[in-house]
Amino acid sequence: MKKHAIIPIFISHRGCPNDCVFCNQKRITARTGDVTPEDCRSTIEQWLTTLENVATVEVSFFGGSFTGLPMEVQNSFLKVAKEYKDKGSIQAIHLSTRPDYIDEAILENLNKYSVDVIELGVQSFDDEVLSLSGRGHDSSAVYRACELIREYGFTLGIQLMIGLPGDSLEKCLFSAREAVRMKPDIARLYPTVTLEDTELHAMYLRGEYTPLKEDEAVERTKRMYEILDGAGINIIRVGLKSSDIMDKEIGFHPAFRQLVEGELARESISAQIESFICGDYDTPFEMTVFSTEKSFGNIFGHGGKNRKYFREHYPKVRLSFSKDGAESRSLRDNQYKVVLNSKI
Repeated sequence: MKKHAIIPIFISHRGCPNDCVFCNQKRITARTGDVTPEDCRSTIEQWLTTLENVATVEVSFFGGSFTGLPMEVQNSFLKVAKEYKDKGSIQAIHLSTRPDYIDEAILENLNKYSVDVIELGVQSFDDEVLSLSGRGHDSSAVYRACELIREYGFTLGIQLMIGLPGDSLEKCLFSAREAVRMKPDIARLYPTVTLEDTELHAMYLRGEYTPLKEDEAVERTKRMYEILDGAGINIIRVGLKSSDIMDKEIGFHPAFRQLVEGELARESISAQIESFICGDYDTPFEMTVFSTEKSFGNIFGHGGKNRKYFREHYPKVRLSFSKDGAESRSLRDNQYKVVLNSKI
């Protein structure tokens, strides 16, 4: 049985009068028309016909700043979702919004409609980055929103962007550490994609903004991932899905998450190999690398990149790989354990 499924309801750019430099929600969600509560009901009904054997089904409102909608509009959508939750057809209601569209009255209303998860489009905890990105608020709004969401008992999600105007590796790491301090349950990491028909794209064309190169984006995301994952935060997405990018945007590899997790796997495994060989690159060794089934592919890296790396850097080490047995069961996802079998 599949454990979890999301029924996505895209409310494209509604509820947000602000114009962040990176944003063109109509392109990123590939939607142009307004979604109605009737559309919401139809979408839920259609998805439920395919989700009979799923343990947890979640209706998620994405695409805009949900709590920026007029209260009566919010309620018209939430009423539909709550109806399905009350009769047990779905198990959770999930929405995303901006930090400056969170206050006590909004949260009390969301509690009334049994909302479970609130994701904040934080993007950065650095005030200069927020200002240059046209966010329309400073970091104080972020801290306040996170505190209120947790105080009211919602599951908190934090979305961070990498490579915005004025950003740097140090600011990215600061944002990751501040996110950990806010104790979110889930997080998303998005390297900035320069979408056409945005102010960011115009800045790029004027030479005022330089997008990150892919290797830079991987490096920054990787270090942020380590901080969040090390704190036990569930990182539910890294990078945009390839289907989210329209036309020829200035984006990144469609398997961006695997690039990040593959490099983290390589670093962990290499460090453990080095601890065994202690600089002895001439003596043959046999070792086994263990991981969970979910993380097994990261051992090899995208396109087998890690396998080639291990072969070139440790020619005398004979590696085997396993996702079965006690060693694997003792690990959590994105952990790897190297066991020395013998010196040959």
